[in-house]
Amino acid sequence: MSGFQTVHGFQDVWRPVALPRRTPDEVLGRLSPVDIRRKLGRLVAHAPEVMVKVTGRIHNAGSLKAHLAYITRNGNIDLDSGDGVLVRGGPDVRALADDWARLAELDARRRANTPMVLSVVLSMPRGVDPDLLLRASRTFAAQTLGDRFDHGMALHLDAPHPHVHLVIRMLGREGERLAPGKTDLQVWRDTFAEALRAVGVQAEATPRRTRGVTRKAERGVVRRLRLRFEAGGPPARVLRSAYREAAEAAFRGPGVLRPWEVQMVTRQRRIRTLYLEQARLLAASDHQADRRLGAALSVFVSALAPPDSRRLELARVLRAAETTRGERLTPARER
Repeated sequence: MSGFQTVHGFQDVWRPVALPRRTPDEVLGRLSPVDIRRKLGRLVAHAPEVMVKVTGRIHNAGSLKAHLAYITRNGNIDLDSGDGVLVRGGPDVRALADDWARLAELDARRRANTPMVLSVVLSMPRGVDPDLLLRASRTFAAQTLGDRFDHGMALHLDAPHPHVHLVIRMLGREGERLAPGKTDLQVWRDTFAEALRAVGVQAEATPRRTRGVTRKAERGVVRRLRLRFEAGGPPARVLRSAYREAAEAAFRGPGVLRPWEVQMVTRQRRIRTLYLEQARLLAASDHQADRRLGAALSVFVSALAPPDSRRLELARVLRAAETTRGERLTPARER
């Protein structure tokens, strides 16, 4: 739609934080009106969100061998380099690990704690065709890494949803080092989502905050500590600290928002304002499709969850538990 317009500043909704000395436009480029309209359409339709997750950095040959053995199931799953070369069988997988470790050790700049390999997982919610996922993963690796960084990927089908394990040698062939930051990971998500759409899979890569999600996913190690505590084990230090802060918010009168919570609320207010201004602009369009999109965007905003943090959620849980405990201790005739 050539007449599609956006309100001033609307591109900021999906912008990641810029890298030092680089503007957001240099990181992602400016979206065209057509791109914005399509992205809005996928957003209000709740298109599945891609996951590009760094799962670890491997520092030594032993860990590298163990990881490659894990993702190839001891050589029973092919390791695909993306250029038509497949590493098959346990001996070849171990030989590849030896080669990468040897190349890392030849780097004169390398220190003992310098990681040699980056481990990444590419996935989508359940239901995606595994072959299409692997094709999109190859395209993602080609566009992101090209022939600058050696890499390999293995498709896993033994989970509720298929996913691809991607391993990348962090020392490039020209001597450059791969060191992705948060902004780079958002660019990677956008690239992966575009690769999936190119093979017919609806996918999106919007930042959490633009969908009203203000709490980060619980880290695996924290989740395990919490489950152990809830099962009767000792509370870990990180949990004691979290519950202490939540108790202060729950029982010391109206809680004062922490600086990061104030920032969270302010950011969400800005996002909702831009969405609603864009919805009003679309509602005034001469194009029926734009008017429908504006109405859907208004509904989308009204359904967004209010800003929340883990501390405030724990405070609500503690207050509810204290209320339940008080009701149990109160004699029936005093109720």
